[in-house]
Amino acid sequence: MIDQALNGRIFRIVSEEARRQGVRAFVIGGYVRDFFLQRPNNDIDIVVEGSGIELAEAVAAKLHTKVSVFKSFGTAMLHCREKDVVIEVEFVGARRESYRRDSRKPIVEDGSLEEDQERRDFTINAMAFSLQESDYGALVDPFGGIRDLNLGLIRTPLDPDTTYSDDPLRMLRAVRFATQLGFTIVPESMESMRRNKARLEILSAERIADELNKIMKTPRPSVGFLLLDECELLPYVLPALANLKGVESVDGRGHKDNFRHSLQVLDNVAAVSDNVWLRWAALLHDIGKAATKRWEPGTGWTFHGHEYVGSKMVKGVFSRLKMSQTDDMRYVQKLVGLHMRPIALVTDEVTDSAVRRLLFDAGDDIDDLMILCKADITSANEQKVDRYKRQYDHVREKLVEVEAKDAVRNFKNPITGELIMEKYGIPPCREIGVIKEAVKEAILEGEIPNDFDAAYALMERKASELGLKG
Repeated sequence: MIDQALNGRIFRIVSEEARRQGVRAFVIGGYVRDFFLQRPNNDIDIVVEGSGIELAEAVAAKLHTKVSVFKSFGTAMLHCREKDVVIEVEFVGARRESYRRDSRKPIVEDGSLEEDQERRDFTINAMAFSLQESDYGALVDPFGGIRDLNLGLIRTPLDPDTTYSDDPLRMLRAVRFATQLGFTIVPESMESMRRNKARLEILSAERIADELNKIMKTPRPSVGFLLLDECELLPYVLPALANLKGVESVDGRGHKDNFRHSLQVLDNVAAVSDNVWLRWAALLHDIGKAATKRWEPGTGWTFHGHEYVGSKMVKGVFSRLKMSQTDDMRYVQKLVGLHMRPIALVTDEVTDSAVRRLLFDAGDDIDDLMILCKADITSANEQKVDRYKRQYDHVREKLVEVEAKDAVRNFKNPITGELIMEKYGIPPCREIGVIKEAVKEAILEGEIPNDFDAAYALMERKASELGLKG
C-alpha cells in the first residue's frame, strides 16, 4: 500500500540525490497523514538530515526546474508535475527547537529525524516515510501517529504543556484538525489548552484569523467553535461571540442561548453555501444582542436594534483579527444589518413598497440575505418553524414578483445631478439632492414606475415647486 504513496518520479529523484550527497531524506507530515486518510494532497514536505537547501537544488537541477530558497528559514521549494498535477515540494533540514516565553518563534539548531518529529504539533503529523534505498517506503512513527489516526485522536508527541506553551498556535490547529477530520482531542490536551489559554496573547491576529477561516470552511464549522468554547480559547479569539453565551431568566422567563443559536444558523448556512463571508455573517448576525438585551415587564426579553449594533461591531471583529477591511467586511456588515428586514416583512400582506426598499438596500446580495434569513429560522417548536418557513416563502415569491415588475435591485436613479444642472443651468446645490431624493422615493413607494419618462416628469414638477426654471 505504501508503495502507492511513493510511486511518483519526484520521490525516486529525491532518494537518488540524497544518496549521492550522503544524507538521509524522509517524506513527513501532512502528505503522510493524508495518504492514510485517502485524501488528496499535492504538498510534499521533505525533511533532510543535512542541508535541505542543497538537496533541493540538486533535485531541481535534475528536474530542470527552478528552486526558491529561503535561507533565513533554512528551507527551499520547487514545483514539478506528476500526471498533469502540479506538486509543491518543500525541503528543510531536520532540526530541534527551543522557545522563549515571549515568542512562538523558535531557536533552531540542526537535529535528527526523531528530534524533528518531536517538535511536530500532533502525532498524526509527525509520521514519515523513509526515502532511503535500504528501507524505501518504511513508516517511521515513534509516537503512535498511525494508532491515533485509526482511533481518530488529536494528541501531541510530547507533553501537551510543552507543545502548546512553546507554540500556542498549535492549540488552534488542534481545534481546526479536529473539526476538519471529525477527530477527538484527547482529554489531557483539552486540559492543557485550558491551562495554556493565556499563551494565545503572543499570537499574531493574522495567524488566528487563518485558523478561524479554515474552521469556517469545514462542513460543520460549529464543531470548531464549540471546541474553542470548551477549551476556554473562545474569549481570546472571538470575545464578541463568547459574550453571547448563557441564558438569563426573570420570573421564570428566559431567552434563547444566542451563542448556540448563532452556531446553528452558521451550520444551516454552511449546509447550502461555500461562501465563507456569508458564513461569517451567519456567525456574527446576533453579536449585537449582548449589548441590547433588556428585560421589559409585560413584554419579556428584548434585543431592540441588535442588528444595527451588530453591524457596527463587525468592523471591530475584523479589525481585531486584521481581516479584510474592504468589500468582504462591508458585505458582512450589510447582511448583519439587514438580517431582520425579511423577517419584518413576514406578514399576511407584504407591501410592494417594503419589498422594493429591501431590494434597493440589499442589491445583488439579496439572495445571500435570504439564505441567512432562512437559516435564522430555528426553534424547538416545529409548528412555529413551519409557520415561519411558509411566511418566508411568501416573502421570497414577492421579491421575485416585484423585481420582475420594478427592477429596483441595484437601483440607479434615472435622474442624475448632471441632468438637473444642465436642464436648469444651476451649479451643484441643495435643490439637486432634493429632486433626486423625491424621484427615488416616488419609485420605491410605487408612485411612479422605474423608467426615465416618469422620473423626468416628476423632476420637472419638483423643480417648479422649488422655483427652478429650465
